[in-house]
Amino acid sequence: MNESTFRDWYDALLKPSWTPDPATIGLIWQILYPIIFVSFGFVFLQALRKKVPLRAALPFAINLVANLVFTPIQFGLRNLPLASVDILVVWGTIIWMSAAIWRHYRWIAVAQFPYFIWVSIATVLQLAITWMNR
Repeated sequence: MNESTFRDWYDALLKPSWTPDPATIGLIWQILYPIIFVSFGFVFLQALRKKVPLRAALPFAINLVANLVFTPIQFGLRNLPLASVDILVVWGTIIWMSAAIWRHYRWIAVAQFPYFIWVSIATVLQLAITWMNR
């Protein structure tokens, strides 16, 4: 039996009618990754310089790890329930990190808004796909 590619596997999943095209999803991430890189890098640098407490940087670190492991979980392991848990962690840590950094650097918290909006949409999509393919 031939192992299908991740794209074949994903295309075969049941998905809501409003699922964005993969090219659109890729474009959105291309816009978000520079915002994430700059804002997270700034927070980590400020934490290393002791200008913000490490506890303010903690949700950024957790978010980064959860974001990075989503693709291997979803497309490598092809584990929809675990990917759903992971994206809920990503979503929740965006709220946590915005609250944690607000009193130190409000612009960082505000910069997370597009990321939060997209991950909110992606979370609903992931949960829907998981439910539809149970």
